[in-house]
Amino acid sequence: MRALDQKLLREFWHSKGQMLAIAAVVASGVAVFVMALGTLSYLRSTRDAYYDRYRLADIFASLRRAPQYVTQEVAELAGVASVQDRIVSEVTLDVPGLPEPAVGRLISLPDRGPAALNATHLQRGRRPDPERTGEVLASDAFVEANQLALGDTVAAVMNGRLEQLQIVGIALSPDYVFQVRGGEILPDQKRFGIFWMPRRQLEAAFDMDGAFNDLNVRLLRGAKPEEVIERIDRILEPYGGIGAFGREDQVSARFLADELKQLRATALVSPSIFLGVAVFLLNVVLSRRIATQRGAIAILKAFGYSQTAIAWHYLKGALLISVGGGLLGAAAGLQMGRGLAGLYTEFYRFPITSYQPDPRVFLFALAISVVAALLGASQAVRAAVRLPAAEAMRPAAPRTYRPGLLEWFGWHRRLPVVARMILRGLSRRPLQAFLSSAGIACSVAVLVLAGFGSDALEFLIDFQFVRTQRQDMQVSFYQVTSPAARFDLAHLPGVQRVEPFRAVPVRMQHQHHDYRTSILGLEPERELFRLLDTDGRPITIPPQGIVLGDQLAKTLAIRPGDRLTVEVLEGERAVRELEVRALATEYAGMGAYMRREALHRLLRETDALSGAYLAVDAAQQEALYRELKQTPRVAAVTVKTAMVDQFRKTIAENQLTMQSFTFFFAVVIAVGVVYNTSRISLDERSRELATLRVIGFTRGEVSAMLLGELAILTLLAIPLGWVLGYGFSYAMVRAFASELYRIPLVITPASYLRAALVILLASIASGLVVRRRLDQGKLVDVLKRQE
Repeated sequence: MRALDQKLLREFWHSKGQMLAIAAVVASGVAVFVMALGTLSYLRSTRDAYYDRYRLADIFASLRRAPQYVTQEVAELAGVASVQDRIVSEVTLDVPGLPEPAVGRLISLPDRGPAALNATHLQRGRRPDPERTGEVLASDAFVEANQLALGDTVAAVMNGRLEQLQIVGIALSPDYVFQVRGGEILPDQKRFGIFWMPRRQLEAAFDMDGAFNDLNVRLLRGAKPEEVIERIDRILEPYGGIGAFGREDQVSARFLADELKQLRATALVSPSIFLGVAVFLLNVVLSRRIATQRGAIAILKAFGYSQTAIAWHYLKGALLISVGGGLLGAAAGLQMGRGLAGLYTEFYRFPITSYQPDPRVFLFALAISVVAALLGASQAVRAAVRLPAAEAMRPAAPRTYRPGLLEWFGWHRRLPVVARMILRGLSRRPLQAFLSSAGIACSVAVLVLAGFGSDALEFLIDFQFVRTQRQDMQVSFYQVTSPAARFDLAHLPGVQRVEPFRAVPVRMQHQHHDYRTSILGLEPERELFRLLDTDGRPITIPPQGIVLGDQLAKTLAIRPGDRLTVEVLEGERAVRELEVRALATEYAGMGAYMRREALHRLLRETDALSGAYLAVDAAQQEALYRELKQTPRVAAVTVKTAMVDQFRKTIAENQLTMQSFTFFFAVVIAVGVVYNTSRISLDERSRELATLRVIGFTRGEVSAMLLGELAILTLLAIPLGWVLGYGFSYAMVRAFASELYRIPLVITPASYLRAALVILLASIASGLVVRRRLDQGKLVDVLKRQE
């Protein structure tokens, strides 16, 4: 074995704790990178293959009712490859074992052969027989959540008639990879299901013989979706079309696209933080180690070792640490990726769910670890090879002593000798002290980032479901209904308050920006559905004008006082200009709000309702559920407590898992940074501390000097780490923001205190280890080391 390799192994063994700590930090960054990028690659490739094989449409359109010959008109448009018309309707379900009503979306299947677009994948069972009434395919998520089996039945109110639907098959569809109702941000797989039924039966149930109300279109390669959408809208407008839209705006596809965007952000932001800390540690450790090996470097040069050999010697050590940490992190990231992919299968339903890692991710991860080693070691190695042998033979010149602030103001006379020496030592090495404190601050910042996720999640739940949406239940009607429905709802068992609303789809335009959404017409005085400003105060909707959600206003580049063009996408398709009167804070969706009577004037209609928010007596909920399950006009019932419980059970649980990973890695960084800081300080000052012991300082006083510096650096690093942690969290908020939902930038005092406590515990543990090493050191050996 070469002499330099033997030297490297001895140094690794002597400093194995430091080396392992740095390798652990590198492994943490690589693990997060492999987990996020590997899962991203898996989801993207699985999605693309699924969309292509099962022919997901490029354009979607809903309308009131159109004869089937209109489908041929759309098929003849330039750029259209194929067209599939369907019947789609939502019904209220009575599911065995589920007390509250559920919502089912019925979708027609061709009576013969597979669907031209959005084909179903049969997982179990068989396809429905068009000659047998009531047979359906059910979405696997709904069946699994309600513990249903083939042959089970659910009751459905179909166009005012109670029907029994028998599940003969369990299926998937590419347009429902993420099973969530339009207008909602949370999937409730237990209370919302997709059912596919032979077309002739849906035609008979909803009086749609020879007609359709849903259209899917696939385009030829190279066709421009915007132009085709415009032509489709013109064709469907007389039939109650509410505006066609592309695949990027389809609810399931958009949720999945946003998830891929967030995974991409995770793969970039989090590993950058972890690997940045690793680069910093490598730089500090190597530069200080080289500073303590001036004599060794001079001897190597005197014995004829070239600058290249010496540089490779130190680079090799950095590469071994980083590549070793990279391999460990890649293995951990692979296992974490499998677990994360398993979590995603609870939300995103694909025919193939086996996790297949991408080898390119591992190669890229190892390349990143090598780059981290080179960046961390380059400056220190450059200093080593440039050091002339004659100069390296001599000890480094002592620092020039100058009186500091303590001496100038005479404060040093009031301090004990040990405290004076601690402060003087820090003031004479300001750059090293700052770098050490900055390293500890980075670990504090990562710990703050780990707590940010759960803080933001709890705030989002409180804001969305406690402060804003205060209703117990939301009821939606099949069609726009007369105001008498308000009084019918008020007389149902347990209903204490009813706040009706009117919803209408619109296209909004300001300058060159446009967006397709809905306007919600609300009562002037509301208790159950409130709009809040940036300070959390309720917003009163003015008699004229419109209130926009802040994210929608940002998308349209509009401010209060500006005028907005609104095109209604139903009825007479009125086009009006409205003044934006206020902005409401929203973390989910892109909402717009008006007074209900003002919306009626905009639509040129009399009083009408689309649904209502209800406050309900909990003691009479079951009786109310029974009534709503049998009410013909009710299309959907959303129970808030059930939705929040499902949210906590699924999304919050998954977020908690991710936060546990982040917190674990943050603790690894904290321990690694603090331990390295204390060990480096001990290595640099071992001769000085041994001298103090020889001249009469006690073991406790010498330990107090070393650990006192660590304590001061840690206390200075904590507030700096809080600021950095806030900045890291802000970067995550910006990276994860989407049109569907935003993460609020909320960090509670508990998260800041938790980060500080972990760092303090890591400092105490590292201090005890270093104190033990200091106590075990032999004074004579230490003093002779540099002679």
